[in-house]
Amino acid sequence: MAVQLVAVGYVLISIFENPSPWVSAFIVSIMLLVAAWIAIRPVRHHQGYLPAAIIALGCSVGLHLSISLMLILKAESWFQPQLLIPLAGMYFANTMNAISLAAERYHSELHNGELPDKARLTAFHASMIPQINSLLAVGLVALPGMMTGQILSGVSPLIAVRYQIMIMAMVLGTAGMGAALMLWLLARASKRSID
Repeated sequence: MAVQLVAVGYVLISIFENPSPWVSAFIVSIMLLVAAWIAIRPVRHHQGYLPAAIIALGCSVGLHLSISLMLILKAESWFQPQLLIPLAGMYFANTMNAISLAAERYHSELHNGELPDKARLTAFHASMIPQINSLLAVGLVALPGMMTGQILSGVSPLIAVRYQIMIMAMVLGTAGMGAALMLWLLARASKRSID
C-alpha cells in the first residue's frame, strides 16, 4: 500500500505540473476499466457483467463529474487533473462498491428463484445500504476523509463542510444511478437470453 501511494504521489506531481486532456482522459479511462473489473469480481464467471459494469460506471460517474466540475466547482477546464482525478477516484470507488453489491445480490436472488423485477428491487436496496449508512453517520460518527484532510491543511471547517456536502451528494448520486443502470442492463440481457 505504501509503495503504491508513494508511486502515485510522484506520478500525480508530474501530471499536475503538465496538465493534458489526453493524459487526464487516459487516466480516467484506466480508472474506469479497473473499477469495472473489480466491481464484477463476485460474479466474474458470468457473461455480460463486465460490459454492463463499464457502461454503468461510465455513465453515472461521467454525469456526476460533469456536474461537479462545470456547474459546482466551475473549473476552467474539464481536464484539470487536480480536480478531475481525485473526484473521479472518489466517485468510481463508491459506485464500484454499489455496482458490485447490486450485481452479486441480483445474481443470488435469481439463483434463489426470485422473479427478475423483485430481484432487481432487492439488489438495488441492498446496494444502497452502505451509502445511506454513511450519510446517516457523517459528522456524528466520523468526519469524512476529504473534510478531515482540508481541516488538517488549515482550511476553515465551514468551507470543508461545503465541499464535503457536495462530495456526499455526488457519491450518493453516482452510486444510485450506477447500481440502477447496472441492474437495468443485467435484466435486459437476461430477458434477451430468455427470448
